[in-house]
Amino acid sequence: MSSEWNSVSLDSLGVLRVRGADVVSFLQGQLSNDIALLGPGQSLLAGYHNPQGRVIALLRLLQLAPADLLAILPRELIGAVVQRLGKFVLRAKVKLADDSAAWTVTGIMGCAAGGAPSFAQQLPAPVNGVTRIDASLALRVAGEPARWLLVSPLAQPPPLSGCRPVGVQVWQRLAIAAGEPQVYAATSEAFVAQMLNLDALGAIAFDKGCYTGQEIIARAHYRGKVKRRLQRFRAQVPAPLKPADEGEFPDGRSFKVVDAAQRSDGLCEFLAVTTLGHVDAESAAARAPAARAPLSAERLALPYALPD
Repeated sequence: MSSEWNSVSLDSLGVLRVRGADVVSFLQGQLSNDIALLGPGQSLLAGYHNPQGRVIALLRLLQLAPADLLAILPRELIGAVVQRLGKFVLRAKVKLADDSAAWTVTGIMGCAAGGAPSFAQQLPAPVNGVTRIDASLALRVAGEPARWLLVSPLAQPPPLSGCRPVGVQVWQRLAIAAGEPQVYAATSEAFVAQMLNLDALGAIAFDKGCYTGQEIIARAHYRGKVKRRLQRFRAQVPAPLKPADEGEFPDGRSFKVVDAAQRSDGLCEFLAVTTLGHVDAESAAARAPAARAPLSAERLALPYALPD
């Protein structure tokens, strides 16, 4: 990776703020990760699921204070998530609010080579680690190439001196290369947790108590191998792919796009949920013909192992 440090404004991401004395116990019963592990130096990736175990949204959780948490997720989903979570607040001392207007979310991309900006030494080293830099919260989301999120109050911009601004597609291509799923309005409730590799990414705590969708997610974990999972591909496509697009590979496997990014050479790299391995020839022949021509795509390795 180049020694150059880049920054990108991630305007599509917003901030859901959850405050109150019961914030940890409330979210513990709603999200897939162990909220008790959240701390001033530790963030969490967690899924919010419907009763069928399908992912409504993915949230990156940060602790602003012990009873004051921030969740980073696409702005387009925050209203629906607030509305759904609000139905379960009941007597809990919890307040939910779309706080996106009060914050900015910035991506930082860099490496250990020379020429780092002055603030780089304050960035957290471990993945999911969190540090404060002035008024900003810095969260590491990927190892190599290294990437961080800076969550900053609107009135106090993040320290970006020494970083070159780049387009959001640079960040998106790196996220796809890292095998990081994202859930958008078009794909909300489309995938069961393991289909997005949330178990491989540490976003599910199988030893915690009950939460919405837990029974289905636990059954898939303990009783049977998941047959369809998020995988990474590269292809020449006739038109740009987008989340929720569906298609078929030449071997008969159907796929559904999770995220996609065009490259400068005209190729498209994308994450899609599809069958692991190859499909049975008879099963493929029995299916109705695909609505579009099969897409010939090269499968690329993920930077993490999938559970057996």
